[in-house]
Amino acid sequence: MLKSELRSFHAVATYSGFSAAANELNISQPTLSTQVKDLESRYDVQLFNRVGREVRLTHAGRELLAITARLHQAEVDAETLLDSFRGFHAGHLSIAAVGPFHATDMIVAFKSKYPAIDLEVWFGNSQRCFDRIVSYQADVAILAEVQSDPRVTTRLYSTHQVVAFVNSDHPFFERDEISIGDLHRQKIVRREPGSTTRAAIEAETEKRGIEVEPILELGSREAIWKAVEQGIGIGFVADFEFVPHPNLRAIPISDARIETRYYLAHLNDRAESRLVRSFCDTAMDTKLAKV
Repeated sequence: MLKSELRSFHAVATYSGFSAAANELNISQPTLSTQVKDLESRYDVQLFNRVGREVRLTHAGRELLAITARLHQAEVDAETLLDSFRGFHAGHLSIAAVGPFHATDMIVAFKSKYPAIDLEVWFGNSQRCFDRIVSYQADVAILAEVQSDPRVTTRLYSTHQVVAFVNSDHPFFERDEISIGDLHRQKIVRREPGSTTRAAIEAETEKRGIEVEPILELGSREAIWKAVEQGIGIGFVADFEFVPHPNLRAIPISDARIETRYYLAHLNDRAESRLVRSFCDTAMDTKLAKV
């Protein structure tokens, strides 16, 4: 059995180093290093490129990690199942979310129902959230406009209009609405590639032949808000995410239906996980409660 060696390999790959992995497994670093070296020697394969203290996965290492991630998740699921016979009072659930707005409602509802379950939440754009569930780094994702993937189950949670927002010095600030053509030649503050809000706006402007002037590309909603507040350019956000602010105003785009859809997503082989199923069911109940 390779249980110890594979667990050690998985920890080093996950924590990107022997020291952090040894701390996580609560074993000595020499013991951990020996187990990984034994694994490599036994099969005459190099799993890591070692440069000083830095370790990087080789091609073989990346392929093995995809397998050990499933093994690790199976072990977690087994432990969760056994805990469930004690009344579902223990466990850990990792969530990847595109933002705090829907996620907060879901998490509050879930914690009120299952207070002893530990939740870990990671925020990023939709592509990064999707990558986290397919790599077993997250159990559930809350994301927008997911790509089709036969490995992944999705449930539509909500649909929202994308609106522009500007600061008080912008000519649009006093407008109740703008047309998509009004964006021609306007300075734009945009999210990084992988953002569904950015993709939705770019698809519509390109379709209409409208040229915008990207001034700045930022990796978070908070950074976008700050840049727009400073008057750098126009930002875009789903309507439900706009928080009233004395120096900012959200403005609907009257003649274009630009939408983002929000989904719950998880791997197909996690569908029978009681934790995953309970979180998704609770999340959908929060949607119904708002209707």
